[in-house]
Amino acid sequence: MIKTKFFGRQFILGGIAILLSLGMLNSNPAWAQTYPDKTITLLVPLQAGSAGDTVLRVVAQKMAENMKQAIVVENQAGVSGLLGAERVSRAAPDGYFIGGISDSVLNFAANLVEKANFDSVGGFEPISLVANVSWVLVANPALGAKSIADLMALARAKPGMLDYASAGTGSPHHIAMEMLTRPQRVTMKHIPYKGASQSLIDVVSGQVPVMFSATSVALPFIKQGKLIALGVPAEKRSPLLPEVPTFAEGGVAGFNFATWVAMYAPKGTPAIIVNRLNAEARKALEDPAVREKLLSLGLEPAPTTPAQLAKMTADGNAAVKKIIRDAGIKAE
Repeated sequence: MIKTKFFGRQFILGGIAILLSLGMLNSNPAWAQTYPDKTITLLVPLQAGSAGDTVLRVVAQKMAENMKQAIVVENQAGVSGLLGAERVSRAAPDGYFIGGISDSVLNFAANLVEKANFDSVGGFEPISLVANVSWVLVANPALGAKSIADLMALARAKPGMLDYASAGTGSPHHIAMEMLTRPQRVTMKHIPYKGASQSLIDVVSGQVPVMFSATSVALPFIKQGKLIALGVPAEKRSPLLPEVPTFAEGGVAGFNFATWVAMYAPKGTPAIIVNRLNAEARKALEDPAVREKLLSLGLEPAPTTPAQLAKMTADGNAAVKKIIRDAGIKAE
């Protein structure tokens, strides 16, 4: 009798567990149909006006139109974006607070600090890559450099005296210049700023003579003649700057540099919500008007699956970590 009672209780408890499980599974489609039913916040841990911020605002606007729900873009650029990324990682995993985060934060800045307050590789639920960002090396016309060779000659003539700007220590702007100058055995003085926009403005005004910049940010000033494009760090010339040579054409072979921006949700966000956001991001990026806008800014629309973005994040993090170590770059 005791044995029979024991198995009967097991059966009852097991049945309850199965029913509860089925209830949860059956509730997911209904839940997905009601999402989103309130405003979504897209936190961008980058300075307003930067390349990553620009692309995310364009895509978020289209996603909001398609989803018929407001998406508010909020910028928080402190500590090279680490504070904003940490905030995303600690947010409620319900799909209403997500991040538009670039590799400049997850791969560059996170590898400079002794220990980030979040896991830059496994601390998020990847949603989708949004765009690849093309870059260009620019100089103020007053510097007198017309090419990469001119810049290298000026730097060699005055070792450590020629300044270059960046969006901050360990930013892509900083690391790109280190990657260029070290193999060339030239030294330049790093002037870090607290964001890409202000650093570029000071190059335009002549406060600092040169810097690497995302093409989307520098393009208007290049067209106006306020900046000179010395070269593009890519295998092919940019369709936006067809007259500007690649670095290989300028005498620096094998130097390619590009970054990207993507969307992430807090760790633990249900897959059904992540997949919905992924579908909406892909839909927005496939819109002809959105694609045309991004391409005109030098941004290549590049939607992915969550799994593809997860691999990109991990691989990129490992590669940048090696660059930072080999170049001996330290946080200030």
